[in-house]
Formats: sequence, C-alpha cells, structure tokens
Amino acid sequence: MTNMICNGLSLEYETFGDAGNPAVFLIAGLGFQLIDWPTAFCESIAAEGFLVIRFDNRDIGLSQKLDEKGIPDLGQIMQQLQNGEAPAVPYHLSQMAADLTALMEGLSIDRAHIVGMSMGGMIAQLMAIFYPEKVHSLTSIMSSSGNRQLPPSTPAATAVLMTAPASQDVEDVVEFGLKVNDVIGSPGYRWDREELRNHIRACVARNYSPAGYMRQYAAVLASNPRVSELPGVTAPTLVIHGKDDALVPPEAGMDTARLIPGAKLELVTGMGHDLSPSLCEHLAGLIIPHLAANRSA
Repeated sequence: MTNMICNGLSLEYETFGDAGNPAVFLIAGLGFQLIDWPTAFCESIAAEGFLVIRFDNRDIGLSQKLDEKGIPDLGQIMQQLQNGEAPAVPYHLSQMAADLTALMEGLSIDRAHIVGMSMGGMIAQLMAIFYPEKVHSLTSIMSSSGNRQLPPSTPAATAVLMTAPASQDVEDVVEFGLKVNDVIGSPGYRWDREELRNHIRACVARNYSPAGYMRQYAAVLASNPRVSELPGVTAPTLVIHGKDDALVPPEAGMDTARLIPGAKLELVTGMGHDLSPSLCEHLAGLIIPHLAANRSA
C-alpha cells in the first residue's frame, strides 16, 4: 500500500495486477476501509486481466482526516433537510468523486471501470455523471439514486445505526460491529463469526475514526438526488442489489437501474448490506463478465 496527494489530500491505495491492464477502481461505502474489499475478490478480478485499485476514501482508514472541520450534528442536518434547507456540511460526495479523478490522474489512468458499494455507489454514479470521459463502465452495488420517494430502511436497521459502541474500547467496538452485521448483513452469505470478529479487530487496529465516519455520513445525508442526472449516463451500467437489504431496500437498486439507460439489474437473494467473503465471491461472478464485455468501452 502507498499514498498519494489527490485533490489536496493524502489518499491511501493498493493495486492488484499489471499496470498496463484496464483499471478497475473499488469505492468503499460509508466508514468502510479499503481492506473491507476482500483481497481474494480483488485478486479474482485482477486475474482476468485487470488492474484493480482499492483505496481509502478521505476521512477513513489511512487516508487524510479532516478533523479541522469538526464533527457535524447529524440530527440538525436531518432537521434542516426536512425543512427544505441546504445544510452546511464538511464536504460533499462530489468532492469525494473529485478525489478519485485526482487519484486516476496521479496514476496516469485516463479511463477506468468504476465499482462502488453503498456510499461508494453514489460516488461512482457521480463519476459517470460528471466525468463520463473517465468511465469505461459503472457498477453500482447496494446503492441508491437518492430518490426521496424510495422506501426507508427497516426500523431495526435505522435503530442499530442510530446507536453506538458502549465505549471506545476495542472489544466494545467489535461487539457493536457484530451487532450491526447481525441486522444489516447478508442472511444468505453470512460471515464466519470468528472471521468477522477478527476482521473488525483488524479494521480498528488499522485505523478507527468515528469523527471521519460522521463527516462522511453528513455528506451522504446532504447529497442531492441524482434522479434527473442518471438518465444522461452513457457508461455501460450494472446495478447489483440484495433482495434482503434492510438498510437500502431493493427498490433503490430497481430505481437506479430504471433511471440509467440500458442498465442491467441483478437482484440477489440472500444479499443484505455488507461485503462478506462469500458474498464477494458471488459478486465477482456478476461483475467480471460486465467488466470483460466493456473492457475498453
């Protein structure tokens, strides 16, 4: 792994495969680090003749933190949005998309396949909207157009995300992560419990940034719906969504695919809202043919 100054910030990234191959960027979701994309998943795509780049978004993992911007009041932001006001947030998802374009430029990559999950899917959509010349193909996973009319999260998913670890002690953070996964994880692609416990510990040991998570969350909350822009997307698009997603209901994936001309929709039974190793093995089987069909689109 290494880092690079992109859009004025230091971003941590890691590559798999040969530099001369078509590039695939993996954009993580809210609070997720680059290691949340399983190494085996990255290697399986690279083995098909691609250069895979996973990276830490700003404010998370080993990328630069923006602590000088403070901790946003999410409750106040939600209230402002309900009142039709535009809240002031530390940064917007469009700036996170600009981070990625700068990383591409720094790596001398003109065009790439863009794959994003959850918040990362929103950023991937913005890449296809604002930087179409940089996008070979788009893959939006367990994400949304931001359509305000879509069904909300289940009460259980909403409740667990509004809580927090009992303390900042590592084991309390791990137990909280297990609890979250119990609610929003994939019922048909469950983590091995001990493997998940060890993975959460590894994420905490690598970097634990609750304040960065809050700032990313504020960017998601304040993001404008992409309903009017997505019909203009020209990149070949694959939309993947879990039928059992308690956090971002499957209607969100259906809506995204409906809005993007020619988009292919894959609704996956037993898939929730996580990146378990077994789920990623299934996702690779869906994504690789899409990448191969549009290798240099």
